[in-house]
Amino acid sequence: MGPHPAVAAIRLAVRRVLHDILNDHETSRAHPGRPAPGERERPGTTAERSSSPLVLVACSGGADSMALASALAFEAPRLGIRAGGVTVDHGLQPGSGPRADEVALRLRELGLGPVESVAVTVGREGGPEAAARDARYAALDAAAERHGATAVLLGHTRDDQAETVLLGLARGSGIRSLSGMAAVSGAGGRYRRPFLHLDRQTARKACMVQSLPVWDDPHNADPAYTRSRLRHEGLPALEKALGKGVVEALARTAQLSRDDADALDAWAGQAEAAVRDAAGLLECAKLYALPPAVRRRILRRAAIEAGAPAGSLFARHIEEIDRLITGWRGQGAINLPGKVVAQRQGGRLVIRQG
Repeated sequence: MGPHPAVAAIRLAVRRVLHDILNDHETSRAHPGRPAPGERERPGTTAERSSSPLVLVACSGGADSMALASALAFEAPRLGIRAGGVTVDHGLQPGSGPRADEVALRLRELGLGPVESVAVTVGREGGPEAAARDARYAALDAAAERHGATAVLLGHTRDDQAETVLLGLARGSGIRSLSGMAAVSGAGGRYRRPFLHLDRQTARKACMVQSLPVWDDPHNADPAYTRSRLRHEGLPALEKALGKGVVEALARTAQLSRDDADALDAWAGQAEAAVRDAAGLLECAKLYALPPAVRRRILRRAAIEAGAPAGSLFARHIEEIDRLITGWRGQGAINLPGKVVAQRQGGRLVIRQG
């Protein structure tokens, strides 16, 4: 008799991602002087690059990431892939250190290695949730570099995707926010999310039938956090009002939005060279002729290149810059995050550090 359907589902999702990673690795072996698609060039000899790839799982000890770790431990040896794990101790709750050590022990018991627990210091910039996320990804990046990992698997589910879409909608920050989390992201395509098409209950069921102990983070039920309120109040209210299927619909919206956003980003990248003069300055008349969605992408990219932090640059900032082109009445400079200033001078748009 085969595995439980929930276990079969998580293993299949991980197997597909591991096959993608192997294909990239084989490309690197076939062309040792060139990185595989989506992979950065890393130092090392040809022999080092051609050894079996290492894949890490980021595991908090919750049901989603424990299910992911179990599936990775099962599938990786069958494909000749080395598999390890990382758990991050954010230090935000009493007993977080011993708990992280316990998660690391569970990962080793699954047969994963190398495994490590990494303690981080969470700052305050952007709020507690954003600060914790920034610290976590910095730690995962460092662990991947330290161990020479090809990829890091993340346990985000379809439910997480739906929440991310709703949060983006609430911010009113455009189609890119509605595209949610990408299946492949990070520098060189480091981060992979196998569970974006699986619901949270499937992961929890897989843990239960495999007798895997899980830890439920109390922050996930704390109404002080926006995502927690959305999870326990917002989404249930939407499903009550609109019927079942809201989560699936939001996840589909994310994929459709991502496809559209990627196409518009590519268009903006191609159009940008044509709207700059010989000195590299943006010409307002040529910008005005572009569709708004393309023009605003060029403006956003220019502001970030000038030093405006991407996480602090909101739609209202881009709209103010856009009015220098579409609603020019001699207005003064626009102050942007990161001490960046945008102003119109002689038919050119100048964006620079103030």
